[in-house]
Amino acid sequence: MKRYDLIDGMRGYFLVFMLINHLVFAGGYWLVKINHNQLAFVEDAQGFVFLSGLLIGMVYVRKMAKNGYAAGRQAIYSRAFELYRYAMGIVLCVLAAQMLLPGAYYIWYNWLGYTNFDDPLRLAAIASFVFQPTFMDILPQYIIYMLAAPMLVKLVIDGKWAHVMAGSLILWMAGQLGLQKIVTDPLNQFFMRPDDQGMRASFNLLGWQIVFYSGLVLGAMTSLNKIEWGRIFSPENSYIPTISGLICAFFLPLRIMTANGLMPADLAAKFSTMEIRADFGPVYLINFAAAATLLTWMIIAGPKHKSAVVRNIAGGITRVLSLKFLQLLGRHSLYVYVFHVGIVYAVYYFDGRTPELSELTKTVIAFSCIALLSIPALWRERERWLPALMGAEPAAQPAQFASAPTSRPNATKIRPKTA
Repeated sequence: MKRYDLIDGMRGYFLVFMLINHLVFAGGYWLVKINHNQLAFVEDAQGFVFLSGLLIGMVYVRKMAKNGYAAGRQAIYSRAFELYRYAMGIVLCVLAAQMLLPGAYYIWYNWLGYTNFDDPLRLAAIASFVFQPTFMDILPQYIIYMLAAPMLVKLVIDGKWAHVMAGSLILWMAGQLGLQKIVTDPLNQFFMRPDDQGMRASFNLLGWQIVFYSGLVLGAMTSLNKIEWGRIFSPENSYIPTISGLICAFFLPLRIMTANGLMPADLAAKFSTMEIRADFGPVYLINFAAAATLLTWMIIAGPKHKSAVVRNIAGGITRVLSLKFLQLLGRHSLYVYVFHVGIVYAVYYFDGRTPELSELTKTVIAFSCIALLSIPALWRERERWLPALMGAEPAAQPAQFASAPTSRPNATKIRPKTA
């Protein structure tokens, strides 16, 4: 199996569970409880952002090393601009739907605030990513991180990966201290509107950038053959999985307590200062690093381990990530993410216009929505399967690295399948 296939499978997995978590029903529903975030301070968004950075590093370092810095920078910026168009497009579609659908303004108010076409200041805030409607915030932060990506990829090529990680760590610490308020507070006041919202974002860019840029550094170094993953994550090296497993085990009871409201008030008050999700606080950083390391070891070294239990666990993980449906979604992850926003808003509107739905109905809707996620992916791969349906020969596939990592358009010509 190609190394990109499992990465695509992971991103598809994260997309499915992001959709499940983002579907909002009156009274809630049981599927949101079936998620790894109930057992660890590790969420789908973290994995999605990390893998996006990983593939940026893996793919664009090749183009930059082969064609020069300018060509790599242009490819990354072209991709960022395309994603910007999609980010603005989904906002315009939702606002248009808000005008046409009865009661949509009131149902979506908590997600959109007072956002209409007749408020140019709010539209300017959205266009500049200062105001991000609910569930439309992954793409903006991804685009912003891509703006600095060319320079950072070049630094890694020049052997200065440690400088990149040191800078990322400093920015992360600045985010924990709230230093971003030097900029965000004035912006919030300038863009303040009658709904008492000026600046709105779910992610502190200074905190979450460490997820993206650590992935970028690892991806770039992998493509430059500066990391021997098979040697680091070997079946004989039990130190790495042991330490990672112990860290995950430490956070397990704490997460169960916070997820179910079981943590004592005094402890919760202290603990909460370390687990601020929006800032990607220390609890999230440490738990994510441990979980990601353990998962990587299981995928690389697990199948060759002497223990049958470890081999079976590794095999189970690989089988899940090898599901064709998940890999299909992962190859076109950012397009699928944009489509998922439309699905989430549609379901929330439907739920707001009907009496409280039964658990069975909510479950059927959720699984139907998961199936719908494949629509943009299938459309983008229509040249592969349409000829087969028509009885014609499918189009020849391009070379291995013909398009960009995360659902890159064909124009980038870096790898064949978009991610």
